[in-house]
Amino acid sequence: MQDDEAAKDARAFGQAALTVDLGALAENWRRLADRAQGAECAAVVKADAYGLGIRPVAQALLDEGCETFFVAHVSEAETLRTVALQARIFVLNGLTPGAAGLYPSSRLIPVLGSLPEIAEWAEFCASDGAPHPAAIHIDTGMNRLGLAAADLPRARALMESFTPALAMSHFVSSEDMSAPRNRRQVERFEQACAKLPPMPASLCNSSGMFLEDAPFFDLCRPGYALYGGNPTPGSDNPMRRVVGLTAVVLQVRDVAAGETAGYNARWTAPSRRRLATINLGYADGFLRSGSDGPIGVEVFAAGHYCPIVGRISMDLSIVDISETGPVKRGDRVEILGPNIGIDELAAEAGTIGYEILTRLGGRFRRDYIRSQEQASD
Repeated sequence: MQDDEAAKDARAFGQAALTVDLGALAENWRRLADRAQGAECAAVVKADAYGLGIRPVAQALLDEGCETFFVAHVSEAETLRTVALQARIFVLNGLTPGAAGLYPSSRLIPVLGSLPEIAEWAEFCASDGAPHPAAIHIDTGMNRLGLAAADLPRARALMESFTPALAMSHFVSSEDMSAPRNRRQVERFEQACAKLPPMPASLCNSSGMFLEDAPFFDLCRPGYALYGGNPTPGSDNPMRRVVGLTAVVLQVRDVAAGETAGYNARWTAPSRRRLATINLGYADGFLRSGSDGPIGVEVFAAGHYCPIVGRISMDLSIVDISETGPVKRGDRVEILGPNIGIDELAAEAGTIGYEILTRLGGRFRRDYIRSQEQASD
């Protein structure tokens, strides 16, 4: 038995480790709920709660008092329902043709963004003899999903067969606080809502909640900020850090000047260098683009920032540890944590923090912790 436990510990130690601070997550939701100025603060938990695990994340938010959640797909909603037994769950990607019966059976609310969807939902409700709830998605400039202004009269007529639960739209550029289109979208949304039956309204995502004169309406839908992403790019992050990620050093070697490292020999040692290979690659969501940009990704090892050299491969990456303190096989290096934030890693990889979060790998050992509340990070 002791040998089995030792083997289990060894396997866990050899994995990259993702730490999710549910205490910080809960505090981020409380901060956002306070900011909402009386509007309901929901939570967007699509994409497996942005890669952090929909069940533990949802449970932490439920414990804080969150009553409404948004996901993208019915399958996500059904998973969420196993934890959130009484919560309202909205399905953002709308109504799949022929799937209307799935929603009331799990008490899910579709977000309808086209006349065909609304017509199908109205027909289903009429045949079922029940005015099941649905949200209405209005396009105010994204041109992705949602009703156009010309669709509103017909949509209103079709709504007589069901219960309109929420009118919503989506900001195009809310992270740009000075973008004139933000105000134009608010105006378009207000005009559209005036043409529909009375119902609660929702426009603010994470960044939208930090706009000057933020249009909180009746409900806000933060996602990224809950998980520690910065909703105010260019300014200090008002949210607490939620995610930590470390990888294990598998091997350390010295290479002479002129030797190369990684696929296609894209990096050449400018002088004698010491390299560490870590157990993290693009199969784990450590993006290959992080080794292709002009800056390149860095990790934090033995008190110093150390660059990735050569191409990030599927399961492994190579780190130049020449300028840091002693690093040996079995040591851990920080990928995300106190010294490297989500947004910083994303910038180095030439992407956005949303992609970093949602692509966090399933091969990680996952540790859920609950830190204490703190005034600032």
